[in-house]
Amino acid sequence: MPIDEQRMREALRLAKRAKGETSPNPLVGAVLFKSGKIIGRGWHRRAGMLHAEAEAIADAKCRGHQTKGATLYVTLEPCSTHGRTPPCTMAIAEAGIARVVVGATDPNPVHAGLGFRWLKRRGISVEHGVLSGEAAEINLAFNHWITTGLPFVTVKAAMTLDGKIATATGESKWITGPEARREGMKLRHESDAILVGINTILADDPKLTLRDIRRPKVEWRGPALRRIVLDPKARTPLSARVLGEQTTIIVSRDAPASKLAQLKQRCRVITCPLTKRGFSLRQLLRKLGRQGCMHLLVEGGGETNAAFIETGLTNRIAFFYAPKILGGRDAKTAVAGKGLTLAQGLPLETIRWRNLGSDLMLTACIAST
Repeated sequence: MPIDEQRMREALRLAKRAKGETSPNPLVGAVLFKSGKIIGRGWHRRAGMLHAEAEAIADAKCRGHQTKGATLYVTLEPCSTHGRTPPCTMAIAEAGIARVVVGATDPNPVHAGLGFRWLKRRGISVEHGVLSGEAAEINLAFNHWITTGLPFVTVKAAMTLDGKIATATGESKWITGPEARREGMKLRHESDAILVGINTILADDPKLTLRDIRRPKVEWRGPALRRIVLDPKARTPLSARVLGEQTTIIVSRDAPASKLAQLKQRCRVITCPLTKRGFSLRQLLRKLGRQGCMHLLVEGGGETNAAFIETGLTNRIAFFYAPKILGGRDAKTAVAGKGLTLAQGLPLETIRWRNLGSDLMLTACIAST
């Protein structure tokens, strides 16, 4: 393996340490090398804290190393504009770094390439595209959000081998084993918001919280997980465990005013237009995107899952399969709805299978057409 790729893999490993904490910023890792040895490491921990490049430089200086003439490996193009923190390009130049090796170019078309040009004008050698695919993949949600303004949507479901998420009587706990459920919690942790339909609330009364997740110390933690309920007629019980300051109920204009007034004392309420097929999900996603929601995890029942899939608003699926068969024409399926024609069926790419105890996990992106 080429030496630059080896060193970039270390930067990628560091970037992943902050999974689920950096929103609305991307994951970024950086490593400083000098005379063939690592002299500094850094990763972006959460929005508002040092960027990975600045942290790697600070780490090297803290360890007593001179950064002049060093090579910096960083997973994403260094920023060149002032935001909540100073530009990383300036920190790199001030540290006397001689060479910068980058994984992925900034996906924001407004900023793409600016960092490279700024560094080159100051005589710093720049190479980019090292493990660019892997560097882009760790920021799928950020890249989608920053280029479209819409959250990256993952539809998650746990089912039997014949696609059932519950029996005809609604029994569903538990279809998959503890390993698969822990992986499901990781998906929640890596998302900005979790979305379900009102039928899930009425059937299961879930809290929709994070459980059994190791997180960094409090000052390094990102925003709290938001909870979203699609509830056109405002049927959410006032005693529902999901209610709280991180919860938003999406209602239609036909929802009863008296119930809305009560719900607004317990959570946030947003009105969204209805179409013949339900809520205007694209309009809802635009609202969430403007609120800084990069990654939306849909954990609904079959109808909610189908709404996102049939409207073409799903970017990725995460399906967990248990080695069981339930059968039953009235048993609940993972994707219900009207259904698509064979020609309309969504093609998948980047397909990955994982064994989780006795269960299987399938992740795949919806192929661009």
